[in-house]
Amino acid sequence: MPSTKTKQTMRKAVVRFSGDSGDGMQLTGEIFSQSSGSAGNDLTTVPDFPAEIRAPQGSIGGVSSFQIQIGGTEIYTPGDKVDVLVVMNPAALSANLKFLKSGGTIIADKDNFNRKFLKKADYEENPLEDSSLDDYQVVAAPATSLTKEALKDLDLDMQSVTRSKNMFALGVVYHLFNRPIEPTIDFFEKKFSGKPDLIQANMRALKAGYYYAENTDVLPASIVIPPANLPKGTYRNIDGNTAIAWGALAAAEKSGRKLSLSSYPITPASEILHEVSARKDLGAIVLQAEDEIAAVCAAIGAAYAGNLSITSTSGPGISLKTEAMGLAVIAELPLVVINVQRSGPSTGLPTKTEQADLLQALYGRHGEAPIVVLAASSPDDCFYYSYQACRLAMEHMTPVVLLSDSYLASGKSPWRIPDLGELPDITIPEYTGTPEEWAPYLRQPEYLNRYWKVPGEKGFEHRIGGLEKEDISGHLTYDPENHEKMVQIRQKKVDLIANKLPKQEVSGAQSGELLVVGWGSTYGAINSAIMELLEEGYENIGFTHFNYISPLPGNTAEIFDRFDRVLVCELNNGQFVKYLRSTLPDYEYVQFNKNQAQPFFTSEIKSKIYKTLEVEL
Repeated sequence: MPSTKTKQTMRKAVVRFSGDSGDGMQLTGEIFSQSSGSAGNDLTTVPDFPAEIRAPQGSIGGVSSFQIQIGGTEIYTPGDKVDVLVVMNPAALSANLKFLKSGGTIIADKDNFNRKFLKKADYEENPLEDSSLDDYQVVAAPATSLTKEALKDLDLDMQSVTRSKNMFALGVVYHLFNRPIEPTIDFFEKKFSGKPDLIQANMRALKAGYYYAENTDVLPASIVIPPANLPKGTYRNIDGNTAIAWGALAAAEKSGRKLSLSSYPITPASEILHEVSARKDLGAIVLQAEDEIAAVCAAIGAAYAGNLSITSTSGPGISLKTEAMGLAVIAELPLVVINVQRSGPSTGLPTKTEQADLLQALYGRHGEAPIVVLAASSPDDCFYYSYQACRLAMEHMTPVVLLSDSYLASGKSPWRIPDLGELPDITIPEYTGTPEEWAPYLRQPEYLNRYWKVPGEKGFEHRIGGLEKEDISGHLTYDPENHEKMVQIRQKKVDLIANKLPKQEVSGAQSGELLVVGWGSTYGAINSAIMELLEEGYENIGFTHFNYISPLPGNTAEIFDRFDRVLVCELNNGQFVKYLRSTLPDYEYVQFNKNQAQPFFTSEIKSKIYKTLEVEL
């Protein structure tokens, strides 16, 4: 049912839903995301929630939020400043007002702006009634009371009735963005099949919010976001963890190897374990181990047995897996280690994001233990880099670390589902000669990959382990010259992978005064900043973003040569720039670091570029 009010067309808009962790803001945002995707909009989302299962009701520390940017153009971030802020209590307003644009819209449940909750949010006066919000368009809706009225004849307890107010808020937002409610009602019927009272509760609350917005005079004109011009195909909204799981499943299918996942649950990586465990129909084998050490050791065993083997965790789990990762290096087994980074150290801020595990991924092992390191840069491309991590591990018989982070893991973006034939072939180093000519460390000459043989195959029985191996034969040896040779071979094997990587690309200026560099999840904010600067007429700025960290793409130095300075932006104290300085020392590097357990804003990147170029604002 489209709105009958005046409509205004916007190229893109940012909406933030916020309330108590029990107010259903994540579900509300998810449903709005699905509606926006169905309308053909491009989008990117990010949830923001406390680590506590249930923080004190009405407290600022217990606020849970969900932000989404939707557009009729390509969208790379969840947005900086918010156009529409939905708040279910005073704490949500207090925690999120700083994100709202001047003149933006606040949709508030005024029933919860009572003395009790105002005090918890440190308000002396009700901001909905004083003049503190005069710079905004305020819709103070009695969401709780109107929801109770709409559901009064249903056989539901009061807690279930009150909980439905999030759908009232969603109905108001649907009206504001001219969204049909029928597809969401269909969703309720499927989700709550066999529970007619819950179907009715959510449907009635949604309609109550929609009709309230239709009949109130305080709501701004309806907003129309046109469909985005995306490549044709079948799309679904996907979060980074699900995309990683499906990338590994696709690699297993493409390679003809069974997928084995051995993991221990940890925030924010657990959903990878959940998703793969639901795919036994695709032959996936899943072990939820008793701890991180057992998980990685079981994963190494599965790789030795011939499976595509992965293990998923976060930073604290990587610390425990480190010794066994060295075993995979010296044994030269294909193991994929997925690190969904979170804000640390120690428990830190376990539901927040950071890029501070890079040096751990590059160097965090005893001995000379080189491995391949990749980093995904958006929720949807987690699929591709998960596939690539599996491909490189199997083709080059080496451990690979794939870096994601909390921002990517729980954020969502549209993903075009590829045909299997579109994905790169996976060429496993199979030995085709006779058993008499084979040895465990016999190698392919071009890339020094040892051949992958299942240990129990007749004529190819062998054993490997953590002690140093004699070159080719694999026999245990303490010979010092052999050890040095094997150390060099293992390093060169990783270095040679650079010849197989895609060329690093540059957007914007191909040479000039400043090259902006990012890696991993910072892509969206940096790319958006560069696009805006190009529109403003800055023609001497280039941008290159790294997904292949170790080894770096072979043309990296060639790109750096073309620019006067290199600005490296990352969510840590400068780990990637330290790596670049040690690997490519002959360049002038400038750092931009953020350590607030939050992703970059586009405006922050632009401000740093202005400052670096000494532009007067």
